[in-house]
Amino acid sequence: MSHNLLLLLHLFIFLSLSITSSLSSPSPADSHPYLWPLPVEFSSGNDTLSVDPAVTLIVAGNGGGSPIVRAAFERYMGIIFKHVSSRASLLAKIRFLRMVEYDYDITSLKIIVHSDSEELQLGVDESYTLMVSKKNEQSVVGAATIEANTVYGALRGLETFSQLCAFDYLTKSVQIYKAPWYIQDKPRFKYRGLLVDTSRHYLPIDVIKQIIESMAFAKLNVLHWHIVDEQSFPLETPTYPNLWKGAYSRWERYTVEDASEIVRFAKMRGINVMAEVDVPGHAESWGTGYPDLWPSLSCREPLDVTKNFTFDVISGILTDMRKIFPFELFHLGGDEVNTDCWKNTTHVKEWLEGRNFTTKDAYKYFVLRAQQIAISKNWTPVNWEETFSSFGKYLDPRTVVQNWLVSDICQKAVAKGFRCIFSNQGYWYLDHLDVQWDTVYNTEPLNGIEDPSLQKLVIGGEVCMWGETADTSVVLQTIWPRAAAAAERMWSTREAVSKGNITLTVLPRLHYFRCLLNNRGVPAAPVDNWYARRPPSGPGSCYAQ
Repeated sequence: MSHNLLLLLHLFIFLSLSITSSLSSPSPADSHPYLWPLPVEFSSGNDTLSVDPAVTLIVAGNGGGSPIVRAAFERYMGIIFKHVSSRASLLAKIRFLRMVEYDYDITSLKIIVHSDSEELQLGVDESYTLMVSKKNEQSVVGAATIEANTVYGALRGLETFSQLCAFDYLTKSVQIYKAPWYIQDKPRFKYRGLLVDTSRHYLPIDVIKQIIESMAFAKLNVLHWHIVDEQSFPLETPTYPNLWKGAYSRWERYTVEDASEIVRFAKMRGINVMAEVDVPGHAESWGTGYPDLWPSLSCREPLDVTKNFTFDVISGILTDMRKIFPFELFHLGGDEVNTDCWKNTTHVKEWLEGRNFTTKDAYKYFVLRAQQIAISKNWTPVNWEETFSSFGKYLDPRTVVQNWLVSDICQKAVAKGFRCIFSNQGYWYLDHLDVQWDTVYNTEPLNGIEDPSLQKLVIGGEVCMWGETADTSVVLQTIWPRAAAAAERMWSTREAVSKGNITLTVLPRLHYFRCLLNNRGVPAAPVDNWYARRPPSGPGSCYAQ
């Protein structure tokens, strides 16, 4: 019998045993389990199941045996059974001593992955089905089963399974409440991003990994790495080795190997890394290693538009970075370009006059030439919205426009056929500390876009953790828990996140998720802070702050 046929049989038996509480149910209590982000479709019952600390992994399908799946299983078992001294020593005791027989309800986790492809690109299938039920004479499932088309869907299913598991301090065992569970889930948007900025403040490798790990808990799937900016250039670029002389110090740098390790670490969690090299503005640090990139000592950005050397350096950087970053999207910036000093620099002014260019023409020339360099290296260019607002009709039609400044830019961009990423600064900029969780949650990327064909061009959204006032000491508690509010908006159905009183239906779950993050070692700040990342104002429970 095929896996699909078997699961259909399982599902029929499962649904006959369960009490349905799908999203269409009128009961608010049943409709909102303590899962984050909220699954698309689910049903549950009234049973409590115990989970064997020595739960075994059973794999099936072409991709079930993937190292990504096996590593994730071990990772999540460590999270679920962290109150047990050591899973490895526990397994040894159970398997070899067997002094006492325990009758656990869940003794295995079966993961079925149909595709053997581990390619991680925009739009990879992240859907999954999760079933959890007790083995008895009426059920042939008798365990937990995750079925997914790809390993990345299996990762999302493992995260949900881990959130169903709760440690009972009285019995000192892991329990799953409200079983049996049937969950069918998939993301609403293919791009669910978080920007981190390592130019304004250097973030150590381990901190970036902590951020990536925490992203997986909320099912975010793109780390937008704003690596360099005017303040510092911390990345090693072998083709132009003096560039990282622009780092703050010799100890605040990323080697090629460091960057590759971040990409590898992220892939193991189903997260793409989109690198950004912002040109022609935001690039003063480049000239520390190569002063010829500056138009003059008094005009250090935008980069010198007149020299082929400038574009040779950009090409060299992108050639080096293409070996590190396999994601199809590459961010070229293009925002906040003040061209005043170009017209005040003699050789640039002469170059402009020789071509009958205005400085705006030169800005367009620079962005379009940089786009073609990226495209020649098989990248799809992403640019901040000013490029679209200034000369949108000249952008390569493959361009993805990223919104940050004007509220209706995605409406305008998709109307012209461009894809768009929503990250409006008034709502989804995490360095705006006075923006509270409910504002983040209620912000809808598709507002004002009614045509379904145009809605599809909004590939998703991104919360941005700009680094001017955030370093290692506060970055995680500035990101969380507000990033989780956007994460659910981007994963769950629009209907589910747009109805009801969110103080009743969402806030308790967000409190719970914030405490889950804390329990997993992520220093997420109190949800109810008027001003983000501040500590609690007084004593109290994690679940009420």
